[in-house]
Amino acid sequence: MNPRNPRPQSQARGLLTALAVAAVAALAACGAEDDPRTAGQQLDDAVATAKAETQAAGDRIAQEAREARAELGESVTDARITAAVNAKLAGDDELSALRIDVDTEAGHVVLDGEAPSGTARQRAEQLARAVDGVRDVDNRLTVKAG
Repeated sequence: MNPRNPRPQSQARGLLTALAVAAVAALAACGAEDDPRTAGQQLDDAVATAKAETQAAGDRIAQEAREARAELGESVTDARITAAVNAKLAGDDELSALRIDVDTEAGHVVLDGEAPSGTARQRAEQLARAVDGVRDVDNRLTVKAG
């Protein structure tokens, strides 16, 4: 069990407790003199409302879980892309000695730093674009004056 992500059973138990409290409150209101429904009808309505609220809450929890998984997956993918671009740059004879900062967000890579020549600048961008998962490269490398 992941301590940062409580199990769905724990969430459901808390939700059901809250709904039970709401149902008790609804039953207490059953004695209202201006409600023409019978106690049984009021109870049926309270149960139906509780079921609908439980379903809606379950749907919200499921959607939030899907979004969290997608966000985590994107972060892992961005980290993998950054590592792969850094490895390609380090493996290139002309670029390996350079300090090139690589940042990735949602598959968009930003290269920042100094290149010894225009050719080296272009080569760094080509290497970054060749990494699987890269959507775009923003080449902010400047050519060393020289």
